[in-house]
Amino acid sequence: MEIWQPATRYPDPAIETLDPSFAKYRLFSASIERLATGMRWAEGPVWFGDGRYLLWSDIPNDRMMRWDETSGAVSIFRQSSHHANGNTRDRQGRLITCEHGARRVTRTEYDGTITILADHFEGKRLNSPNDVVVKSDGSIWFTDPPFGIASYYEGSVAVAELTANVYRLDGVTGALSIVADDVAGPNGLAFSPDETRLYIVESRATPHRGIRVFDVLDSNRLTNGRPFIDAGPGGTPDGIRCDTDGNLWAGWGMGTAALDGVMIFNPSADPIGRIALPERCANLCFGGTRRNRLFMAASHAIYALYVNAQGVAGG
Repeated sequence: MEIWQPATRYPDPAIETLDPSFAKYRLFSASIERLATGMRWAEGPVWFGDGRYLLWSDIPNDRMMRWDETSGAVSIFRQSSHHANGNTRDRQGRLITCEHGARRVTRTEYDGTITILADHFEGKRLNSPNDVVVKSDGSIWFTDPPFGIASYYEGSVAVAELTANVYRLDGVTGALSIVADDVAGPNGLAFSPDETRLYIVESRATPHRGIRVFDVLDSNRLTNGRPFIDAGPGGTPDGIRCDTDGNLWAGWGMGTAALDGVMIFNPSADPIGRIALPERCANLCFGGTRRNRLFMAASHAIYALYVNAQGVAGG
């Protein structure tokens, strides 16, 4: 990891404009801030505006962490977390978590108790739920690759009982269904602002990893899956979120240090901006009072940047 120092003057040179259209989203007097360090693998940030705090997963350390906006204090939120990975909130504000170790998706109730939402499909155990989003109808969509059962570092070694699928959990009936079974290594996912599209990171695609996009049919099915982004040699997208203009903000990196950070693509898949970080960014979310602060979980640390964009709800 490179030694990181905050920018000492504006504009922050780590925020790169790749297309003139990105200028409207970049704030001249905002620079990248590092909020917390000391994680082994930071993932799944989620913002709680009602409490003014950020939660995220530290997968190998089997814990979830908390950063308070008012004090800047960092503390352990939950340990053991069952090697939690992706997190989001449902439309009632409850925490939804993907757990590698327990191979399930859970909901944390208002009183702190945990409800299991999904851990089996047709009598077989899920692999290791990875990332999750909630649609406006209350349905929960999540990816289930085998990454968390491949070693004891992010879960427990086990034999996959199911193929790597993308699932939809009905918010009313609780019925679980497969919405995509042909994504190689399904990872991060995000709805477009109008929820007519679902973007899914394909982290085991060959020859290059990338992002696919699907049309959402009848609010509960996916169709017309097609390539959206080819990450190219060394490129590795991970967690993704959309802003209200439909731009896709993607955690990026792994290949070379020159790629580490966040890439921003417009709805036509054109790269328009980049946020350079000294570590690979695994996942991100929008938060803050106006949902205009980008929180980035990047390997060993959490970074933040105010932008002139707002994240959509449900991510």
